[in-house]
Amino acid sequence: MQKQRKAYLYAITAILFWSTMGTAFKLTLGHMNPPLLLLFTSFTAFVFLGITLIISGKYALLLTLSRKDWINSALMGFCNPFMYYMVLFKAYTLIQAQEAVALNYIWPVMLVLFSILFLRQRIGWLSITAILISFCGTFVIATHGQLAGFRFTNPLGTALAIGSSLFWASFFILNMKDRREEYSKMFLNFFFGLLYILAWNVFTGNLAIPHIRGLAGSIYIGIFEMGLTFVIWLTALKLSSTTARVSNLVYLSPFLSLLMVSIFVGEKILLSTVVGLVIIVGGILLQQFSNYRLKSER
Repeated sequence: MQKQRKAYLYAITAILFWSTMGTAFKLTLGHMNPPLLLLFTSFTAFVFLGITLIISGKYALLLTLSRKDWINSALMGFCNPFMYYMVLFKAYTLIQAQEAVALNYIWPVMLVLFSILFLRQRIGWLSITAILISFCGTFVIATHGQLAGFRFTNPLGTALAIGSSLFWASFFILNMKDRREEYSKMFLNFFFGLLYILAWNVFTGNLAIPHIRGLAGSIYIGIFEMGLTFVIWLTALKLSSTTARVSNLVYLSPFLSLLMVSIFVGEKILLSTVVGLVIIVGGILLQQFSNYRLKSER
């Protein structure tokens, strides 16, 4: 029981850190553009994960990698952090933080769709219903609840916020099929992601020294979104008797994020955002129930 309590403590700590990200993204993007922000956050995460590898003694694993491992890391680094955060950060510049937080949470649904397409997993009518329910939630958020008019408040920002989940789902599938040790694998992901975003900023002439607040924000995001929190979450999963006992706590994150956005960004949280998010999470939970039923029937 003591071990499980520690697992809950680590999981809640990670969720609290992740819940600050909607606020951190929005405030930091007020001082620097998305590519520059991603450059500094990726560098911070790369350095942090490198130090973690050295302290844990797992850096030697990098010398045992095959050519296939390096190719996999290059692909994963392209999906995350490069494309995922490039698209997500741009979305935050176009729509309210509350909308970006809620819409980005469609990624578990995208993961299910990708699992059907690429892993050939079975899907029943209950799963199809769950997917449709979650997508209905995105329409409620994107239209600010004005479903009759069916007009998005910002079509590009909405598309980018939802589209970022495609890159996250792609990364998740690639990562799931790659059985390497997690810390060294994530370090290489950020190594390649850093190369991609550095090249982007060089070729677009976007290299610049950011405002001190932007720099502080990017370091915070690099550590608490991409680096330390990932280590804390993995620790929670290892300590827990089952992954489900801690992974279900992640559904607290978007609602805590909305609370922080309201307090620190000053956005008035719309009823449509809350209702839409509840619908999305409801669809995800129904999907999980559907998966549980399929497993019990086997």
